[in-house]
Amino acid sequence: MNFATTPRIVLRDGALDELPAILAELGVRHVALVTDAGLVRTGMVAPVEAKLRQAGLAVTIYDEVQADPPEQIILGAVDKLGAAGVDGVFAIGGGSAMDTAKLVAYLLRSPCELSTIYGVELAKGQRLPLVLAPTTAGTGSEVTPISIVTTPTEEKKGVVSRRLLPDVALLDPNLTLGLPPAVTAATGVDAMVHAIEAFTSKRLKNPLSDVLAQQALSLLSANLPVVMKDGKDVAARGAMLLGSCLAGMAFANAPVAAVHALAYPLGGRYHVPHGLSNALMLLPVLRFNLRAAAPLYAALAPSVGAEAQTAEGFLAAIERLVAVCDMPKRLHELQVTRESLPQLAADAMQQQRLLINNPVELTEADALRLYEEAF
Repeated sequence: MNFATTPRIVLRDGALDELPAILAELGVRHVALVTDAGLVRTGMVAPVEAKLRQAGLAVTIYDEVQADPPEQIILGAVDKLGAAGVDGVFAIGGGSAMDTAKLVAYLLRSPCELSTIYGVELAKGQRLPLVLAPTTAGTGSEVTPISIVTTPTEEKKGVVSRRLLPDVALLDPNLTLGLPPAVTAATGVDAMVHAIEAFTSKRLKNPLSDVLAQQALSLLSANLPVVMKDGKDVAARGAMLLGSCLAGMAFANAPVAAVHALAYPLGGRYHVPHGLSNALMLLPVLRFNLRAAAPLYAALAPSVGAEAQTAEGFLAAIERLVAVCDMPKRLHELQVTRESLPQLAADAMQQQRLLINNPVELTEADALRLYEEAF
């Protein structure tokens, strides 16, 4: 077993207040603040910038992050922030902002062609100091050594390297209080996918990830219905953040599989948000994997409050959780066409780094059937 995660995690109401002191400890004097324009419009970013400036830090904002960040966005951020002379990076936002910030911090310190570091542990250089603060309870990117990028050919590729783990993750439930129900639902189910796929991963499954995945599922399944009813419940929002973080730790060390492999083409071709695409493919893949993963599903049944401590009880509990979520449930609701399903299946087969982790071998014909089931 070889387990790695973010060395320092701060989880509390008001955790963001510690940011200036943390950046000072890391020796940062000019920080890049990486976020997206939507978050800026909410008014969430301006107080952070003001707090940093009051602490004597220079700040350069990059707010052009896009969902499933395209290569040109990453490279544009590197160019702008490099020219500004930043010496540290802070991201506030969802998975796309954090993934962008990881690569910006790496490329500013270890310049290279982005295409040369796609893959596992090919990024071997150093990075700038890096702090991440998630605004959704879903991706777990604050504790994963992974950045996902959309290539010019609309393919999703990953840079996987322990160099991308941040120095500090700040988990502040106040940052998630304004999430709309649909985003809360999709990102919450996304985090559950991470825990389930880590626990059932055919390759690199390990005892630490197993414990983290079980605890993550317990937190997420118990608190997702609560925050769907009351998005201002700070304690439940904090529990969701912790569940997402634990799930991120789990899958960072026991890699995800077919749900993600089938989700990525939906993001690449149709720009379906990552959390939602995972949520849409979860149940078809769970049912497909049942023949090999039934004992593991049964072991997870208590973590989701299943009425029967069996694989079937686990699936029924997941179905109930998804059913109460305020989000699209079918691909056709997102303007995905039936005619495009064969292309999506072909695209999914390019995700072999993920498919090798699936409990059941998955062919292109299988992928097409799963897309049809989700349609």
